[in-house]
Amino acid sequence: MTLTRRDFARRSALTGAGVALIGSVGALATAPGALATADDTAEDTAEDAAGAPHGPGYGPLVPDPEGVVALPAGFTYRIITHSGVTKLESGEYTPSKHDGTATFEGPRGVTLLVNNHELKGPRSKWKHPVPLTEGLVYDPAASGGCTVVEVHRSGEVAEWVGIAGTSTNCAGGRTTWGTWLTCEENTDRAGENGMTKDHGYVFEVDPYDRRANLDPKPIKAFGRFDHEAVVIDPKRGHAYLTEDDSNPNGLLFRWVPPHGFKHGRGRLRKLADDAGTLQAAKCFDSGGRFVDDLSRATKIGTVYGVDWAEVPDRDGRTVSVREQFDDGDITRARKLEGMWWADGGTYIVSSYARDESPGEPHDGQVWFYDPRRRTLTLKVLLSTGGEYDGPDNITVSPYGGLVIAEDGEGGQHLFGATDSGRTYPIARNECNIGTDAEPEFSEFAGVVFSPDGKTLYASIQDPGIMLAITGPWRRRRH
Repeated sequence: MTLTRRDFARRSALTGAGVALIGSVGALATAPGALATADDTAEDTAEDAAGAPHGPGYGPLVPDPEGVVALPAGFTYRIITHSGVTKLESGEYTPSKHDGTATFEGPRGVTLLVNNHELKGPRSKWKHPVPLTEGLVYDPAASGGCTVVEVHRSGEVAEWVGIAGTSTNCAGGRTTWGTWLTCEENTDRAGENGMTKDHGYVFEVDPYDRRANLDPKPIKAFGRFDHEAVVIDPKRGHAYLTEDDSNPNGLLFRWVPPHGFKHGRGRLRKLADDAGTLQAAKCFDSGGRFVDDLSRATKIGTVYGVDWAEVPDRDGRTVSVREQFDDGDITRARKLEGMWWADGGTYIVSSYARDESPGEPHDGQVWFYDPRRRTLTLKVLLSTGGEYDGPDNITVSPYGGLVIAEDGEGGQHLFGATDSGRTYPIARNECNIGTDAEPEFSEFAGVVFSPDGKTLYASIQDPGIMLAITGPWRRRRH
């Protein structure tokens, strides 16, 4: 059923201005474990003013004598994998350019992680591409892919290839049936940049069953574009996908499964290339006015209604998917990045908007799409020139609120966003890949908690280091 502009305007009028102006990130209080209320926020403010350690975060970051990552006092880190240093089971080095990651509960206390490697172009370009493991290769010319990392209670770590021969594996998403969907943020065709197959697809990787990953097959029903992230609605079966692109800006997509389709292990790879329906989001405000770009939103709490327009040619055979629509057909956004399913919907990151966007410049947005109400609500807005910029990968914390990986300018952080809209630092990258005179710090990526919530995993993309961060995590005070 289509949610028309008139329906949305009438619904907004009936529910009052509070729908469109709910204030600062209040809906994050619905995140798992989030206990804060308006009274808690006032209490935190008072405690901060008094200098007590009960503010929204964990205190200032302490410089790391090893020059890897600064953390609050009481927190520690451990390097799990390090490109060019640690080795796979095959004896080859851990690949570089760590990116999107998910965790899975393995047997006997083991934590399994699937780690993307955002390697673009021919293999000769990279010192440590994803090894071409027999039976797990899609395109032998491509350098990217995923590795599976096994972390034992004893501290022992094992790593092997989950898929190889894919390109620019950026983010992705964990499925409800315990697999990983890895996304190619690259649309090279066979014959371009040395590739032997078309790219721009989503692939499924099973961390539990290596045999299930043999003979990789793209999920062409999800479209061919510069994929960033994907989540699956566990109730309706819809897949939501982000596109990181510009000129023109990218789109938010929804894939509607064919009638009678049931998700499960290995079922996506059996879909016909044109199975289901791929659609792009079209937003309008409470007055029924079409919204051309998410950069038009300037206030936290802004709510847009969402309709969905069908993609004419999901494989982009002659025209890229995002260019198949006229400007009035869909809503665009610059650098749509990470996603995370929680609270009955999905959190969606738009990393920044500047000269390439028609609305107000910003240094990051986090939206929440509610599939039941068919609304998109702005939860976090980073103004230009603020402490953080360029949010990328995202996760919902078991302790309340969000944890966001920064991919911006200057220093790079992991930072939290509370239900009251306040941000606080969790980690700072201290791996200088530049010079003392001109320091340079790579982005954080792959931020995700372990299944038991005790460990926060995150990666520094360059030089390619996966970290396990532990410490005195706490729920918000009640």
